[in-house]
Amino acid sequence: MSTERGVKLSTVLPYGDDPIRNADAVTDMERAGLDVVWAAEAYSFDAVSLLGYLAARTERLEIGSAILPIYSRTPTLTAMTAAGLDALSDGRFNLGLGASGPQVIEGFHGVPYDKPVGRTREIIEICRRVWKREEKLTNDGLYPIPLPGGTGLGKPLKIINHPKRADIPVWVAALGEKNLEMTAELANGWLPHVVLPEKIQEVFGSALEAGYAKRAPELGPLQITGGGIVALEEEFFEPARQAARGLYALYIGGMGARGKNFYNTVFAKQGYADEARTVQDLYLDGKKEEAMAALPDDFIDKVTLIGPEGHVRERIAALRENGITHLHVNPMTHDVNHTFEKLKSWMS
Repeated sequence: MSTERGVKLSTVLPYGDDPIRNADAVTDMERAGLDVVWAAEAYSFDAVSLLGYLAARTERLEIGSAILPIYSRTPTLTAMTAAGLDALSDGRFNLGLGASGPQVIEGFHGVPYDKPVGRTREIIEICRRVWKREEKLTNDGLYPIPLPGGTGLGKPLKIINHPKRADIPVWVAALGEKNLEMTAELANGWLPHVVLPEKIQEVFGSALEAGYAKRAPELGPLQITGGGIVALEEEFFEPARQAARGLYALYIGGMGARGKNFYNTVFAKQGYADEARTVQDLYLDGKKEEAMAALPDDFIDKVTLIGPEGHVRERIAALRENGITHLHVNPMTHDVNHTFEKLKSWMS
């Protein structure tokens, strides 16, 4: 596994916060040793504006989208955006893609939510062809390029600029088996969510292995994020656990409808089927506090890095042993330098 090259320290920015304050926090975390920062995009401010700002505000930090929804941009615009951010950051950009969910895609963007796996595969292939710039772009399939019909004036084109890199890393936020298989086959990295490291092989192993069997050697090992909210100081233990409960109750209970919530399905598959139903029922009934309380204590302990140093070191070891290459953290601390120094020492 790629953990032999060392685990990177990464964080994802909350999409509901003030972007200037977020950027200020990122520059502090860069000085403290952060390796990668990811910007999310839901039905919030767009991620691209913030990533461009972060490219200018940072010096060595990798920046990434986690995620850009595949439905809200054309494949070529996604390729252009990635190439632009990679140029602005001097080759520090990671393109994170994901399908989001019907609630956002159809409810906010007004676009049909269909064929997520096929669309993701085709978008990745189109992006890489745009970046390589070897020939004028044409494509058959879900995204016919040039568009058949129309005015009849469309013609194959190349991106005007020469991208900084033709191999910008592509990460995919995959949860379903077919999507994860495609991710293991084609992507540079996997952005899972609500995943217990000890359950990765049991729940996702078959899909990962099926994808690895078709993976091109030049892609190298699949990179994987994992971690959670981190708190090493006792005064933050309970606030951090409550923050984790609020986050996971939102995703497991409220991100989608009954029968169509991918996060809820994964939570259930990892051994919490009864709790998955309870949390969702409570959350959708407007009982958010009760939904948070219904999340099992052992689940919160396993998907966060909250507690005494010995416990956190054990969780980091479990993450590494199960293939995690990027320790994904959101720190709650008085001293981010001290916290990151500790985490870095335990990751090595």
